[in-house]
Amino acid sequence: MTPAKARAAYRSGLAAPSAGVAPGFTQCNMISLPRDWAWDFLLYAQRNPKPCPVLDVTEAGRFDTALAEGADLRTDLPLYRIWRDGKLVEEVADAAAHWQDDLVTFLIGCSFTFETPLQQAGIEVRHIAAGSNVPMYATNRPCRPAGRLQGPMVVSMRPIPADRVAEAATITARYPGVHGAPVHIGDPAGLGIKDLQRPDFGDPVEIRAGEVPVFWACGVTPQAAVMASNVPFAITHAPGHMFITDIPDHRWHV
Repeated sequence: MTPAKARAAYRSGLAAPSAGVAPGFTQCNMISLPRDWAWDFLLYAQRNPKPCPVLDVTEAGRFDTALAEGADLRTDLPLYRIWRDGKLVEEVADAAAHWQDDLVTFLIGCSFTFETPLQQAGIEVRHIAAGSNVPMYATNRPCRPAGRLQGPMVVSMRPIPADRVAEAATITARYPGVHGAPVHIGDPAGLGIKDLQRPDFGDPVEIRAGEVPVFWACGVTPQAAVMASNVPFAITHAPGHMFITDIPDHRWHV
């Protein structure tokens, strides 16, 4: 499926995790905030570039992006979350009815982008193989606060065969614009994660004998900040339901 066809399917109502869709093209996390909060978030992202690598920012009220010609950020993601006073109030497949003229939208790099290179190297991406959403966890690592925003870093996890962990880390490190190298390898307790089978977002995946859990910074981190900071209003993607751009993955390779 091409990025344009994927966006058209989502605009028509398809709501499904986007991992593995339009392989080879960049996927993005999204957060839209009132203009009054946009500077705080821009500073938050600048201070926490590992979980919040910004790829594009819109003018207030705009719902187009240079990352995908003709796309509509209100309708072209598979699933959105609506937040009020730091609480999730609704998930919708179309956010147009909730859009406000003062919303500034940030598109943030996603680790789905480097999953294609992992697969090309013969490293299985378990949630794609299982047809499920990637598991994501809030951690005990606080992000650096900015203005009114604070919160923990969120990570995504992929089980990797022990003898290929170094290779996976090297492959993903070549994509710093979409989270880059892992932030933690091995014991989840080091991140304050008590049970890998109970992710805070997404779905659990099987970890087989000889595999090591590997954790990457995750673009759901802004949603943790929305919750921790009682942001009065925000629209975000639903975790794992990303905006698919027309930008090839190799744009972020260094």
